[in-house]
Amino acid sequence: MQFDDDADLLDTSEVQDVRGSRIPGGRATVGGGIAGVIALILGLLFGVGPDQLGLSSDGADPAATASSAGQVQESCLKGQDANSREDCRTVAVVNSVQDFWRLEFQRRDATYAGARTVLFSQQVGTACGAATSAVGPFYCPGDRKVYLDLGFFEDLRTKFGSSGGPFAQAYVVAHEYGHHVQNLMGTLGRSQDGRQGENSNAVRVELQADCYAGVWAHHATTTPDESTGRPLITELTRADIRDGLDAAAAVGDDRIQERYQGRVTPESWTHGSAAQRQQWFSTGFSTGDMERCDTFA
Repeated sequence: MQFDDDADLLDTSEVQDVRGSRIPGGRATVGGGIAGVIALILGLLFGVGPDQLGLSSDGADPAATASSAGQVQESCLKGQDANSREDCRTVAVVNSVQDFWRLEFQRRDATYAGARTVLFSQQVGTACGAATSAVGPFYCPGDRKVYLDLGFFEDLRTKFGSSGGPFAQAYVVAHEYGHHVQNLMGTLGRSQDGRQGENSNAVRVELQADCYAGVWAHHATTTPDESTGRPLITELTRADIRDGLDAAAAVGDDRIQERYQGRVTPESWTHGSAAQRQQWFSTGFSTGDMERCDTFA
């Protein structure tokens, strides 16, 4: 995965860096250790907000505080920074994903409302309640933000057996923005019917977000960046796509359950199997057409 070295300016306004900040008031109800493992087993990875499983913290201010460091604002200036730093790569992926969805919505005579990604460490306050890193990356519809602790990418490799790589990380970000697209289109709420299982709406929503991630990947090297008029991502190789597919499989419900429970229980699935997640990402990537992402059909 290669970014345009000559890109003059990454849009850091799309990423809020609060790493090192403290949650103002309250505390998250889920910590690390075994509680974090249980949270992962319950399917919070790639979720849509900690409030879904009661992880909110009464009295927590929903606004994340600003980091005094502001690392991405100071360090992520050019495309070449995205090729050398993980946090800058996240900024560039967010820029690319949102460039694509702006154009896609425009093509459909609609308006895309942007969403910021919040980089945090250990814990963060959101409109969906307070959360810790144990919940993994998530999208909060209450404030229309994606929340991400970059340490998750190491967990993806070491705890879940993913091959890792830059595009595996890009897939995670693109999946969360898939939830934002669903929120804008009014389909995200279909997951909130309280049901679980391999045929539930919760699973269908997650698989559709995987498909939307694949649609973006299909167009990533041809989508012009707003600031330069050139694609921000200049190369995606077959190896990159394999890394993305491997990441999708690693966080399949069956893989997680087998690893942490020793058995597979489809009736409790919330995100879909490894094979389903790969299938729907591949559908989006091969067609580049969000109309082919109807997981509810």
